Amino acid sequence: MALNKEKFIEEIGSMSVLELSELVKALETKFGVSAAAPAAGVAVAAAAAPAAAAGGEKTEFKVELSDGGAEKIKVIKALRTVTTLGLTEAKKAVEEAPTVIAEAASKADAQKMKEALEAAGAKVTLS
Repeated sequence: MALNKEKFIEEIGSMSVLELSELVKALETKFGVSAAAPAAGVAVAAAAAPAAAAGGEKTEFKVELSDGGAEKIKVIKALRTVTTLGLTEAKKAVEEAPTVIAEAASKADAQKMKEALEAAGAKVTLS
């Protein structure tokens, strides 16, 4: 059974962030590979390791939508502007809070997400 590339891409595009994460993990397990960027990822990790060991600043943050707040429509709109989520995925993330919306965001990106979502009335946790 051969899959059409366009149909496969459409199917992936309709998945939630959680479903995509599970798909990536399943593919990594099935084929014994890692989805990490090969050379660039190693260079970044190697550069970040000494900084972390020396007590430097944290470079990657997990952004969690702790509470969708009272004005969920504003939060959904804000979430869509700071992520690549579609309307359905953003709505689901806000309704099912607490939800992780970014696993390894840079400090600047994490702060941008937090500020935009909190301005819309949501509660956001960075870790």
